[in-house]
Amino acid sequence: MFIYLSKKIAIPNNIHLKCVSWNKDQGFIACGGDDGLLRVLKLETQTDDAKVKGLAAPSNLSMNQTLEGHSGAVQVVTWNEQYEKLTTSDQNGLIIVWMLYKGAWYEEMINNRNKSVVRSMSWNADGQKICIVYEDGAVIVGSVDGNRIWGKELKGNQLAHVAWSPDSKILLFGMANGEVHIYDNQGNFIMKMTISCLTNATGAVSIAGIHWYAGTGGYVEPDCPCLAICFDNGRCQIMRYENDENPVCIDTMMNVVSIQWNHCGSVLAVAGSLRASNVDKEFNVVQFYTPFGEHLRTLKVPGKQMTGVAWEGGGLRIGLAVDSYIYFANIRPDYKWGYCCSTVVYAYTKPERQEYCVVFWDTKNNEKFVKYVKSLMSITTSGDFCILASKTDDTQPQYVLILCNSIGTPLDSKYIDIDPLFVTMTKTHVIAASKEAFYLWQYRVAKKLTALEINQLTRTKKEGRERVYHIDSNPSGATDSGPDFAKAFTATRDPICCITATDKTLIVGRESGTVHRYSLPNVVLIQKYTLNNRAYYLSLNCNSSRLAVIDIAGVLTLLDLEVRNSTDDSTGNHASAGDPSKFERKDVWDMKWANDNPDLFAMMEKTRMYVFRNLDPEEPIQTSGYICNFEDLEIKSVLLDEIMKDPERPNKDNLINFEIRSLRDSRALIEKVGIEDASQFIEDNPHPRLWRLLAEAALQKLDLKMAEQAFVRCKDYQGIEFVKRLGNLQSEPMKQAEVAAYFGSFEEAERMYLDMDRRDLAISLRIKLGDWFRVLQLLKSGSGDCDDSLLEQAYNAVGDYFADRQKWVNAVQYYLQGRNQERLAECYYMLEDYDGLERLTALLPENHKLLPEIGQMFATVGMCEQAVNAYLKCNQPKAAVDTCVHLNQWNKAVELTRTFNMKEIKSLLSKYASHLLEKNKTLEVVELYRKAHHFLDAAKLMFKIADEEAEKRTRPLRVKKLYVLAARLVENYHEQVKTSQQSKAKGKKSEATFALAGLLEEEATSSDNRIVDNAWRGAEAYHFFLLAQRQLYEGYMENAMRTALHLREYEDIIPVVEIYSLLAICAAANQAFGTCSQAFIKLESLENLNPEQRQLYEDLALEIFTKHTPKDSHTLVLDASSVGAVGKLPTCIVTGLPIQEYQFWMCSVCKHCALEHEIRKYNCCPLCHSPVS
Repeated sequence: MFIYLSKKIAIPNNIHLKCVSWNKDQGFIACGGDDGLLRVLKLETQTDDAKVKGLAAPSNLSMNQTLEGHSGAVQVVTWNEQYEKLTTSDQNGLIIVWMLYKGAWYEEMINNRNKSVVRSMSWNADGQKICIVYEDGAVIVGSVDGNRIWGKELKGNQLAHVAWSPDSKILLFGMANGEVHIYDNQGNFIMKMTISCLTNATGAVSIAGIHWYAGTGGYVEPDCPCLAICFDNGRCQIMRYENDENPVCIDTMMNVVSIQWNHCGSVLAVAGSLRASNVDKEFNVVQFYTPFGEHLRTLKVPGKQMTGVAWEGGGLRIGLAVDSYIYFANIRPDYKWGYCCSTVVYAYTKPERQEYCVVFWDTKNNEKFVKYVKSLMSITTSGDFCILASKTDDTQPQYVLILCNSIGTPLDSKYIDIDPLFVTMTKTHVIAASKEAFYLWQYRVAKKLTALEINQLTRTKKEGRERVYHIDSNPSGATDSGPDFAKAFTATRDPICCITATDKTLIVGRESGTVHRYSLPNVVLIQKYTLNNRAYYLSLNCNSSRLAVIDIAGVLTLLDLEVRNSTDDSTGNHASAGDPSKFERKDVWDMKWANDNPDLFAMMEKTRMYVFRNLDPEEPIQTSGYICNFEDLEIKSVLLDEIMKDPERPNKDNLINFEIRSLRDSRALIEKVGIEDASQFIEDNPHPRLWRLLAEAALQKLDLKMAEQAFVRCKDYQGIEFVKRLGNLQSEPMKQAEVAAYFGSFEEAERMYLDMDRRDLAISLRIKLGDWFRVLQLLKSGSGDCDDSLLEQAYNAVGDYFADRQKWVNAVQYYLQGRNQERLAECYYMLEDYDGLERLTALLPENHKLLPEIGQMFATVGMCEQAVNAYLKCNQPKAAVDTCVHLNQWNKAVELTRTFNMKEIKSLLSKYASHLLEKNKTLEVVELYRKAHHFLDAAKLMFKIADEEAEKRTRPLRVKKLYVLAARLVENYHEQVKTSQQSKAKGKKSEATFALAGLLEEEATSSDNRIVDNAWRGAEAYHFFLLAQRQLYEGYMENAMRTALHLREYEDIIPVVEIYSLLAICAAANQAFGTCSQAFIKLESLENLNPEQRQLYEDLALEIFTKHTPKDSHTLVLDASSVGAVGKLPTCIVTGLPIQEYQFWMCSVCKHCALEHEIRKYNCCPLCHSPVS
């Protein structure tokens, strides 16, 4: 930051001031002094010129009111910004609260304890409460409306200061003896504060000031110190919170009278006096510190006794009470900002966020891009890129350099171990320096490289990209290995204080005033220079021949790095250029060299901008802007102070362009005198920008010869070509129209063309500009017919315009008129207007190239039929089949493969099936085969599932269902074979022959006879297994036993143990112990029994058969009758008994039988569950 005194206001009658306070919100300044003096002033800028804003604008007193009411010296003044109140007190203990009414201040309340004197008063952060402390130890907390909230006597303590915490929960009381006590907001003592900055201090101390920044403007970084306590002996401590164990300690080496934070807690002002070592006289100074105790600036102030300091609300000015004057100093803050590629990059803090908000404001298009960065340290820009330096969150100190483009997109980043206090940047390198060392990073930006270049890049050594040098080392340019940060931490006696660089030179300034000059890109120390003062800012001109140095006192000097050759004329013309060693300017806070002229630079001195050419200043311009760029004889400057007032909405008005004198003079000459004289002047002061100015002026006057010469001088090839083209045109108005178009006055050029009746030229101009709406208007406005193809092109271009902005509905209308079917399809798809797409499909001719795309569109949204139609229309049946497969429409797929005699359906099915099987989706494969009419494959898989489930001993009903399903699939297979035979024979032979042929074919094709012949065996087995148990539980013991006996035929399906265990139970329940005994014999003779299980069976058998003899109570009449004359009798699937009648019911699906009187109770077949006919 830079600071300089700018204004001084005298108080009448030489009355000495005691205190000063500046209202942060409304800008009123209150000052109190001897003999009851109390004045409220207000400085306001008054200017008509919109360009002159901020500190540059003249400021006058818009209010200067004396407030009558105090008799003694006014000692404390404090503002309540939220409620626009002023509270003051004098040496007699009288307190007055003043309020603003119709532009003047009036007493609102008065209070006097008549006991003691008020030492300090403080409003809390939201302006609701005031705490007043008296010298005798009395404390009063009152509300804004004048009511007393609580009062307390702190016995035996002399109070001197009070401060609220930002959250209003804590009060700090400063005692006269220098102690600080912490109380809660109800007045209960908590603890004494540890004052660590007073160690080794001798003698009595008193507190000069306590200020706790309330965080209203955000914090510089998370967890930033914000509570400052300063003592009159110059010791000061800055704490993060009231009981911070390790605060930042500063020894300011001065007698302090007052301290205050600025509006955003980034700078602490400490005001007081300094005793010079050689003289007895003291002089007044204000020292400025960061929250981390780093010293920023010193401001010397004239006068005898300084008594108070107060910041302005925006932090751009500071008011100082000295003797009977108020001095004002202007502050030029060190904003974190930069300028690259017509983008202003700046950072600010918000109270609600911990991070810095970095704004990339593209001034050309007035767009802004925002990025949040934690603990941002600096912003550095060069060319099209910018570097953000910040601290990482980790516990160990590490820093990161982020390379961004001009919209804030990070392109690359590097983590470094040294603290990047100073960062500079060239087109190829980023150089960051701590106090002891500097680090070089040769950054690369992704540009389109050819394969060859990429190979070369990968071959070049990676190490060359980062290097670190200690400031005391003497680099010789030998190839270093990678960065070695270890050597970067060695302490140095003479730390680095600033750096700058161009493509070939690096300059490093040190605190002693030594300046090192290194070459780049291989770092070699070339020379050391010695300056009288410590440099604060360094800058090299465009050819690295001259160095500008601004020292910490704001003095600008120049240093020639290269001896200028004055061989061209040895008559001492060199002297006329001025001697750089004699050049000196004071109060300079910013400067920029011109990018294209080594002798041209602009600098800011207080609120004036000077431009120097060969060390001669032009007349100054009033402004307080920061210089962005100096190029083409124009200076771009940005009023950051104004932008920071409302950083979320940067305004184009705060960007100012200044033209330097030679450009203004040339322009005036051309306008007033004429082109000939102007060309002579430009010849004497040549610059490409001036030649361009001349060329453009000559063009407007159609002086083609002069224009061509000027274009040649500024090396503008397009300009030369344009002049040639103009020379070939015959008519004068035609030339004028072309020139108008060249200068971008397109409306005017178009009007000229139309006046000449050359609508075609007007149209082609608009086409070049891409203004298709106007092209359409022009095409339609003509009397004759317009070119149809051009009209279609225009419709399509307007359609494209809407489509690019995703306004599909508007686009469709224009595409329809432009008959652009490709884009129409896309629009319909985006609008999800599938009817429109179908209509389009119908309209398109066969084999149109758009049909496959439309098919794809339909396929992506699952509209199979429409997709198939589209594919078939363009003769791509394979794509149609693939779509069906993809959408699981297998019947459609099979139908298509049959229609188009495609061979690959089998392979397709097996592919898809194996894919599903891999994912263990067997049931889906069955479904797939069923839909594709591959019933046998489906049945095989189904049987496999059923067998697996049976092995798992799942619920028998589920297993039965699976077997039934498998059997039904086999029945479908039989049907299929039969029908295929029929369709082959087509009504020549009898039905019996069909059946026979079908069976034969079946025999030939079926490899797996068990599945085909005994399809229903599994289902029967589980059906009877379930039936036996149901009969047993319902009490039909006889039937249950018979069914269980029937189960013996299915030992290959149901585990033997299950069958015989069930049989044993049913037999025992039916008192048929003979059968039961046989079942036990079978169980005991099973092979896979272990001895314990066999023992259990034997024990159980013993228990049963000792009570009951193993004989059936009544013999079964089964054996004789179950084998009939023809063979085995069918079993009834309802009762499980053999059917001995001649008439019985048979199921049409599963071909199983039942007794007629039994089946009547059922609607569905008990086995296969098909309806009973």
